[in-house]
Amino acid sequence: MGLTAGIVGLPNVGKSTLFNAITQAGVEAANYPFATIDPNVGVVEVPDARLDRLTELVKPKKTVPTAFEFTDIAGIVKGASKGEGLGNKFLANIREVDAICQVVRCFEDENITHVAGRVSPIDDITTINLELILADLEQVDKRIARVQKMVKAKDKGAVQELEALEIVRDVLESERPARVAELSEDQLAIVKHFQLLTMKPMLYVANVSEDEVADADSNEFVQAVRDHAATEGSKVIVICARIEEEISELEPEERLEFLQDLGIEESGLDQLIRAAYSTLGLATYFTAGEKEVRAWTFKQGMKAPQCAGVIHSDFERGFIRAEVVSYEDLSAAGNMTTVKEQGKLRSEGKEYVFQDGDVVTFRFNV
Repeated sequence: MGLTAGIVGLPNVGKSTLFNAITQAGVEAANYPFATIDPNVGVVEVPDARLDRLTELVKPKKTVPTAFEFTDIAGIVKGASKGEGLGNKFLANIREVDAICQVVRCFEDENITHVAGRVSPIDDITTINLELILADLEQVDKRIARVQKMVKAKDKGAVQELEALEIVRDVLESERPARVAELSEDQLAIVKHFQLLTMKPMLYVANVSEDEVADADSNEFVQAVRDHAATEGSKVIVICARIEEEISELEPEERLEFLQDLGIEESGLDQLIRAAYSTLGLATYFTAGEKEVRAWTFKQGMKAPQCAGVIHSDFERGFIRAEVVSYEDLSAAGNMTTVKEQGKLRSEGKEYVFQDGDVVTFRFNV
């Protein structure tokens, strides 16, 4: 799908440690021969137990999970919106990603200096978010000045655009992100055209110490981040970046034992991958045959021909139909023969909207 989440954060919050874990846990490049990965991009598998179950049922020659990209964004300092530090590079990089994962320090450690001299997650969040808001406000103000001239020239479309931009400006001036602005569908379509930084979905990553990762609910810093995220409808994932880096260096079978010793059911990185995937409105369908069982990423709401095009443009161009069974029905039946006997295999046409977990065979003619 080509969608990616950018990792941002102030210095010494654990951003680099987390990204190291992501790159070390990365997928084998051989599975993605057409992907050119820059040094600051980490590609990870999307964890999905359904893929394991399908592999068990079909027994293919190989199994290929779907993947997701994280981009390591240049560091930020106060004044980035005015070009301070690497501000211009930071803002340019954020414009290229589809969602933002903001790493927030939620641990005390006298050996790791905090840039502000004290640990305060909300202050850190405010610093980064305010820079994004100021950059957006500058862009919106410039556009409003142009649109006002268009309104005077009796441009009909300009009136609606001006109304939408003024709503967003009011929100930004109150130091809130543009994504919380109350806009109609038409107004939202207008505003999305400008690719505002604070319109991008935000996922907060609360980085805690090794001692607190199994009982993060008792961490007052984590609760503060959760309270803030709730005001803007954002999600919070709790991790210990240092532990994630250690886990990423272990063999798969060793990872489970390591997590069990810590009293954790699954790694924070797996939770982060799934949360970022969901935040972007992504879902997964499967193809399952003797040669290969594979997971494919699609955008929720996509119809059958578009989903076929995820595999190859020829599939979309020559689409005839999709033979579909839900993962749940196939898993319960145990094999495709029983699925057919139970009447659970459906033939879907061009208007069918794919669902997460669909197992599909495409019929096409080119």
